[in-house]
Amino acid sequence: MDYHERMKQYYDRLAPEYDRSGASREEAVEDLPGLLHAISLLPPVRVLDVACGTGSLTPHLGAEVTGLDQSEAMLEVARGRAPRADFVRGDALQMPFADRSFDRVFSSCFYGLLPLPDRGRFLAEARRVADELVLVEPTPEWEPDGRAEVWEERSLSDSSRYDIYRRYFTAEALAGELDGRILFAGRWVVMAAVGG
Repeated sequence: MDYHERMKQYYDRLAPEYDRSGASREEAVEDLPGLLHAISLLPPVRVLDVACGTGSLTPHLGAEVTGLDQSEAMLEVARGRAPRADFVRGDALQMPFADRSFDRVFSSCFYGLLPLPDRGRFLAEARRVADELVLVEPTPEWEPDGRAEVWEERSLSDSSRYDIYRRYFTAEALAGELDGRILFAGRWVVMAAVGG
């Protein structure tokens, strides 16, 4: 099974326990007010929330939001959390939308899960479907050894284990990789944008 299929399987199985798992670390809560404020300053436009997961940030993205995720199990949770949004099951590397279908692509804690070649593919797809890309990513504070790039072993309550690639970004590193601008720089998460 290739990496992308393993990731899909992992997130399908993680969905019921995602919001109480290590995927949403307690420490990161200190950055949440600042992050939500930075999101609220974004102009209201048509937004595609890529890899929306359980939709924890989807309700904060505006009135015209579509969530995209490859995991139907994650989307089921998101639909309950953000009933006004539309949700579509699909691949972030081959988005099922026409060119310029949205004004902004927003994605949280997804970009850093992609190995470098896939990050380039994702950026190309995001630029195809929208004029602006906004990314929220965890900082190296999440990694106990402070490393920027790691393979993490993650365990689920059913005892299954998955090796997940993760790239952690400082605000400067994320903005630099995007050739973009920093919108929020917290201790635990950063937000950067390009275009728009």
